[in-house]
Amino acid sequence: MLDVRKLLLLRELSRLGTIGAVAEAQFCTPSAVSQQLRALEREAGVPLIRRAGRRVELTPAGADLADRAIPVLALLEQAAAALAAARQELTGELHIGAFPTAVRTVLPAALVALGAEHPRLELHVTELDPADAPDALRSGALDIALVHEYDYVPAEPDPALATEPLLDETVFLAAACGTLPSAGEAGPVRGCRDRPWIVGSPGTLCHLMTVRLCQAAGFTPRIRHYADDFGAVLTLVAAGQGVALVPELALTDRPAGVELAALPAQRRTLIACRGGGSGHPAIAACAAALRAAAAGYPGVAVPGT
Repeated sequence: MLDVRKLLLLRELSRLGTIGAVAEAQFCTPSAVSQQLRALEREAGVPLIRRAGRRVELTPAGADLADRAIPVLALLEQAAAALAAARQELTGELHIGAFPTAVRTVLPAALVALGAEHPRLELHVTELDPADAPDALRSGALDIALVHEYDYVPAEPDPALATEPLLDETVFLAAACGTLPSAGEAGPVRGCRDRPWIVGSPGTLCHLMTVRLCQAAGFTPRIRHYADDFGAVLTLVAAGQGVALVPELALTDRPAGVELAALPAQRRTLIACRGGGSGHPAIAACAAALRAAAAGYPGVAVPGT
């Protein structure tokens, strides 16, 4: 019988393309990944991987097996959910991932409610960029996560994960008071084409969103500062250090001296878990608590309400 853990590694190799990337995503060494994949080939009885120069690629049989691994892994998640549902109360650990804005706003109320309703459920929170959450879910480091996407940075469909919408936010252009350009025909973003910009670190969704929105307005932003904490971003904006794009939830503690212009762009937050795992009682309870907490933010749209 094929080993499920090894099937997961094969699926990750199909998705990521290199042994090194699989090892990093699974928190192990490349040699350990290679050994497990060779053992899977012996179990399968046919070649699954072949060398292509310094890289490896899946054979047709390997690619087919990697695709078949997705529903197998989802069925195992469903089986674990069914076993958990048979217990009289929720116990054990639940690992939750969220991006910084959500950790400061939506998540605390959800944690309080979840802890009060299920006191024997041990909650663990990890703050991380949404770009890193899918790998953490697939590896089992997280059970449930809050992720987001922007209009200009849509998320790629991932058959290994299940998602549901949580809330939608307007994105604002932030500038020091008295310096915000008038909308005019060109729009406020194009009016800032000659200004310095404050953006997230390269590789983050916030960085990519700013670059793409500016390019859609006909220019590439001149970046002066990199900052991932929106509180720091707004402080720099208030000090006249540049302009920035800021989602609505980040404005809960906006400092004085910042002027805003609403843009026709949104950030959408989603609840994500491994495929087949949404029926797990602990994950379902956490998702319900998150939905209730999100509904407490006036002006932020909650899908389905």
